Amino acid sequence: MASSLLLLLPPWCLLRELRGGVPGGAGGRWVAGGSAAADMGWRRAGGGADGVARRWVLLLCVGSFCIGLLFTDRMWTLPEASEVAIPNKRRAKDAELTSGDCNIRKVQGKHDYNDMLHILDTRQDARSLDKTIANLETELSAARTLQDSFLNGSPVPEEFRPSEPNGRRKYLMVIGINTAFNSRKRRDSIRNTWMPKGEMRKKLEEEKGIIIRFVIGHSLLSPQAEECLTMLSFSAISGGIVDRAIHAEDKKHRDFMRLDHVEGYLELSGKTRTYFATAVALWDANFYVKVDDDVHVNIATLGNILSKHILKPRVYIGCMKSGPVLSDKDVRYYEPEHWKFGEVGNKYFRHATGQLYAISKDLASYISLNKHVLHKYINEDVSLGAWLIGLDVEHIDDRRLCCGTPPDCEWKAQAGNTCAASFDWKCSGICNSVQNIWGVHKRCSEGDKALLTAAF
Repeated sequence: MASSLLLLLPPWCLLRELRGGVPGGAGGRWVAGGSAAADMGWRRAGGGADGVARRWVLLLCVGSFCIGLLFTDRMWTLPEASEVAIPNKRRAKDAELTSGDCNIRKVQGKHDYNDMLHILDTRQDARSLDKTIANLETELSAARTLQDSFLNGSPVPEEFRPSEPNGRRKYLMVIGINTAFNSRKRRDSIRNTWMPKGEMRKKLEEEKGIIIRFVIGHSLLSPQAEECLTMLSFSAISGGIVDRAIHAEDKKHRDFMRLDHVEGYLELSGKTRTYFATAVALWDANFYVKVDDDVHVNIATLGNILSKHILKPRVYIGCMKSGPVLSDKDVRYYEPEHWKFGEVGNKYFRHATGQLYAISKDLASYISLNKHVLHKYINEDVSLGAWLIGLDVEHIDDRRLCCGTPPDCEWKAQAGNTCAASFDWKCSGICNSVQNIWGVHKRCSEGDKALLTAAF
C-alpha cells in the first residue's frame, strides 16, 4: 500500500522524500544538486526556520494525496481470497478440460476400435456367406449335371452321384404290391401263400434286404359324400370308412405303404409314378419292383434274377412286349392319345408288361426327380416305357417274369427253370386269384427253404 501512496504524491515531493534531504542541510544545498538560488528561495519562504519548511512539505504531500483520491474516486482495497484463488480454479478448470480431452480421446479411441472390430466381423461374415453361396452353387451344378446325365443317357460321374445319408441301410429290392380298397381278400390270399408275414417278413428285411409292402393311396370321397353314401347303405365304399379299414388292416399286419395319391383305375400311371418316388425316398435299394395283387411271385427266384444285374446303373427288367395302339373307345385298353403313335394299327414302343417289372435305383431316382413333368398315358405300363424310352437304359427281357399258371409254371419248375412270376395272360393276372392262387403256389412254388438259403 505504501508503494501505491507514493504513486499519488507529486514528483517533487517524492524526490524530497527519497533523497531524505531538507533545506538548510549541510552546506545549505540539495543533495540532488539543486541550484543555490532555489535553496535560498526555500529559506526565504520558510522564514529561515527548518521546522516551518518541513510542515509545508508535509501539508503539500497530504493535499496532493487527497487531490489524488478525488481523481481516482476509490480507495485501495486488499484482494479477496476468492480473487486470489482464481488462478488455482483456472488451473483446475484447465486440468479438467485436459482430462476431459483425454477421456474423449480414450472414448473416441474405444469407439474406433469397436468400429474396426465390427468391420472385421462384417468382412468375415461376408467371406463366410460367399463360401456358403459357392458351396450351394456347386451342389446345384452337380444336381443339374446329374439330371442332364439322366436326360441324355450319358454315364453319371461318381463325384456327381448323390451321397447317401450316414447309417442308411442298403437293400436288395423293394417289392410294391399294387392293391385297391376292395381287394382285402386278395391281400389275405397273398399273405397266406408267397408273402412272409410278421416276424418272417422282418427277418427277410434284416437278413436278405428285401422289403415287401402293399401299395395304396387314399380315397377321393369327401366327408359329405361319405355321410350320403352311409345313409344310402353304401358305407362299404365310402371314403372315410375305407381309409379307416386300411388303417386298421395296416395296424394288424404292418405291411402297407400309403401314398399321397387318390385311388382310381384311370390314375394307375400317377400311382406308379408316386410309388417309385416314395419308395426311393424311404429305402435305399438296388431295385424297385412293382407287381399286381393277382400275381404269384417266387421271391428267391426274383432276387436271383435281379442280383445278376446289380452292377448295371440303369436297367429296366420285365417281359417286354409291343402291343397294338388301340383307338377303339369300346375296347378295354383304349388309348385316348393314339394319334401320338402315328397311323391307325401302329404298335407301342417296346415296354415291360404291367403285371411285374423292376427298375434300378438310378431310374427310380430319375422318376422321383422329374415326377411333375412326366406325362401320364392311360395305361401305366405304357407310361413307364415312355418315361424311359429316351434314356440310356438297358431293356432286359426275361420270360421267367411272366410264366403262365399250371401247367406252364409247373413244367418249368420240374425242369429246373423256376418262374419268378406266374399269371394268366387272358385275365392279366391269375383268374379268380383269391381261389386259385393257392393251387398255383402249391404246384409252382420254389419252396420255403429256397428263400432262407438264397444268397444274393
